[in-house]
Amino acid sequence: MTPTGLGVGLSSLLLCSGTASALVWNTFDGPGSPACHNVSRVHDATSVENMQSVVKSAIQSKSLVRAAGKGHMWYDTQCSDDSTIIIQTANVAGIYDFSLPEGAPHGSVLVDAGVTFFQLAEYLHDRGASVGYTLTNWNISFGGSVAMGAHRSSIREDSMVAAGVLAMDIIDGKGEIRKVERNESDDDWLAASTSLGLLGIIARIKLKIYPDSKVYAKQNTFDEKEVLEGDIYGMIAPYATANLWWWPYKRKFHQRYYDVVPANFTEQQGFQNTFSVTDLEAFAAKNLLNSGKYLPTSNMLMEEIFFGQWEKPNFREKTTNKAIDKWPVYGWNYDVLIGGLYPDQKAQWDYGLRAYTLELAFPVTMANAVLKRARGLFDEELKRGIIMTSTYRSGINIKFGRHYFDFLGQQTYNTSDGVDWSKGTIMFDFPSYRPSVGDEKRFNEPFLSGPVQSCEAKFDPNGIYRNVIGEILEMY
Repeated sequence: MTPTGLGVGLSSLLLCSGTASALVWNTFDGPGSPACHNVSRVHDATSVENMQSVVKSAIQSKSLVRAAGKGHMWYDTQCSDDSTIIIQTANVAGIYDFSLPEGAPHGSVLVDAGVTFFQLAEYLHDRGASVGYTLTNWNISFGGSVAMGAHRSSIREDSMVAAGVLAMDIIDGKGEIRKVERNESDDDWLAASTSLGLLGIIARIKLKIYPDSKVYAKQNTFDEKEVLEGDIYGMIAPYATANLWWWPYKRKFHQRYYDVVPANFTEQQGFQNTFSVTDLEAFAAKNLLNSGKYLPTSNMLMEEIFFGQWEKPNFREKTTNKAIDKWPVYGWNYDVLIGGLYPDQKAQWDYGLRAYTLELAFPVTMANAVLKRARGLFDEELKRGIIMTSTYRSGINIKFGRHYFDFLGQQTYNTSDGVDWSKGTIMFDFPSYRPSVGDEKRFNEPFLSGPVQSCEAKFDPNGIYRNVIGEILEMY
């Protein structure tokens, strides 16, 4: 399942007298998962200069412009309601100016907007380098990940992608290139670091790189109470990267953590499965998850199955493609931390397995209180006969972020409310399967919007304050 309705696709809708009056730009979940509703055209850019020319043309025609990368686009909110030109960046994917002198602790490389993490990981590994921990999923472009504040899960290390950026070229509202260099005292940098696309198209990025390293992955299983009452910060902070997976029906947690080992420590080359499934797995999962729309027992069974699968390493030996069945797992940096698709499998979304997610961010100093509050809400649903289950392959994802200052980032600090962000951010990411039957609402849809919806109906019975946030929460 795609946790946020991610990716790219296109369908022509809103026909008028047999002629298309507008295009609907879809995420790669396809029709029914729109990113933009009023697209005048889609341009497949071929170079940075080509993107500039399209922006300058749009200025003349008074059109709006939005960039679109390989994946992880905003569901239903990428564009305004006005006519918009989409510039696809996937084919603007040059990698150049690699520099990592022998024995140096770090170096740099320049990438174009459309380069994905997998493309760069292969390029760097061939040259004995990596981006360290400032990374994210294999199918996301660097331009999009920097603009949107994408991140790995770590408190000890910098893990926001933007934290690894040394400089970037942005195509501004005049179609000109503006170079913005890292400078924590410069407002231009603090705005560009997580810009949400408000400043323009990120065209090129200069990234900090490091000598490649081998890492291990290990996992523990905890009873829910051990985490809710425990030292959550202490479970995450010691490691290079770590997160928690919550299984609410089973009242269990998985703790997955990673750190560096010497390159000659082991010959194992583990490769993590990220989002890939077999034909049989997809068929069985889709039918069982769809039945969960009507039968709570299907969701309980699905969580049991997912939990059992996640107990074991989701890794194969890269050199033989054979399953690895014991923790810990060892391998090269990106292969273990992120990985990708197994060669004999397809991505979950290719089989129509889709999901929505709710992600909320809080200071780590509030971690126990936040998770206890979530459990309390789950228990309130239980009193109403709704058993809260995870219908996602790895449970509810509890991620963490080292504090990182910029204007719009999820992991920023020194906020005006005076809250203590010094220990970083905890992100509660609750994906739920989106059925392909009936009204396609998730089994827990009322839980996700119910409390606010009841107040909204009381305050605004005629809906005069209807807006895109309420639409995202499916309150109308």
